[in-house]
Amino acid sequence: MTNLLQKYEEQQIAKLTSKKNIPTFRPGDTLKVTVKILEGERSRLQAFEGICISRKNNSLNSKFTVRKISHGEGVERVFPLFSSIIDKIEVIRKGDIRRAKLYYLKNRKGKSARIADKDRGEEEDQYIMSEGLNENVQKNENNSETPINENSDREEIKNTEKKNTEQNLTEKKAEEAVTKESESPASKAEETKDEKKS
Repeated sequence: MTNLLQKYEEQQIAKLTSKKNIPTFRPGDTLKVTVKILEGERSRLQAFEGICISRKNNSLNSKFTVRKISHGEGVERVFPLFSSIIDKIEVIRKGDIRRAKLYYLKNRKGKSARIADKDRGEEEDQYIMSEGLNENVQKNENNSETPINENSDREEIKNTEKKNTEQNLTEKKAEEAVTKESESPASKAEETKDEKKS
């Protein structure tokens, strides 16, 4: 049962990350989250920039908290990582931190709330835009199959190719058998008799 849930969650994650990149970030990093806001029939984009103070990795239910100071008041916002509301996430600064949760920043102001920068180099995105994988997912959804990742897709393709080649071989053998029967001497003699009568 849990295996089925994992497959389903991985399939949904692949679908949700097919049109956007999600960078690798940690607590202590300064993020700029661009959010889609609906106002009646119109929609617009709004940026929310602040420090990531916590992150929870729970497959499809992953979320992260961003905190910023607006007009002297601390504002925190929790974003689901795979939400369709989030247009893009940008890492502006990488923080040098040793904790997983930075709740102590709530009680600090000014210089004591600063986090030192750390150069971690260029890191690859955690989830990369994958249009091709999304097409495979949609095709397999129509066929009521559940793809999980690229390796399983490759295995399925190999298996289907093997089945197709086996079917082609059996069809060729059947055709050869039919042609041999039609070329037998008895059938040739019957054909010559029919030609003589006409």
